[in-house]
Amino acid sequence: MGKLYVVPTPIGNLEDMTFRAIKVLKEVDYILAEDTRNSGKLLKHFEVNTPMMSHHMHNEHKTVEGLVKRMQTGETFALISDAGTPAISDPGFLLTRACVENQIEVECLPGATAFVPALVNSGLPNDKFVFEGFLPDKKGRQTRYLQLAEETRTMIIYVSPHKLVKTLGEFQTYFGEDRIISVSRELSKLHEETVRGTVVEVLKHFEEKPPKGEIVVVVAGKKQ
Repeated sequence: MGKLYVVPTPIGNLEDMTFRAIKVLKEVDYILAEDTRNSGKLLKHFEVNTPMMSHHMHNEHKTVEGLVKRMQTGETFALISDAGTPAISDPGFLLTRACVENQIEVECLPGATAFVPALVNSGLPNDKFVFEGFLPDKKGRQTRYLQLAEETRTMIIYVSPHKLVKTLGEFQTYFGEDRIISVSRELSKLHEETVRGTVVEVLKHFEEKPPKGEIVVVVAGKKQ
């Protein structure tokens, strides 16, 4: 029986790659990559020559069954995403679930993921929190906001840079303009930035300075 390794990759700074991750990527039979061109640069940097296969949100429904069969015959695979830990708002859940259902061993290595540093450096309570990932684009978005408006735990939300100002405007509507939030972008990279304050204050900042890069928003829960 083969095995699936879930391997986190850096979210920006290549020095966040672990020795263990590099070792696993060199030893497995194949690497499943979200974007083989993007991952190719990472693997070249760390002198990893293991062959890659494409595994992303557009083909994972079709490839899972075949991959499971190959692991059942003894092949080993490492799953990576473009950045961070696979299956966290990235492809990976379907394959991991299929492996578990078929008694194929799954080992997830610890490593980089964007929401943990964003939560910790927000200064907001992190003893209890809820990870929302990306909110629904259209259908169900208002319903989700109405539910989150009553959430008392700290909330973690991923937002695309071109949607940040609009999303903060929605926060103002559903959470109130005085709700405390923290917006982290370009975590671990050269231009890393975290902006903290009320929704109104943070919205004003990004209206004046349009954001770039990957963004994590941390929202204080409703006061009890």
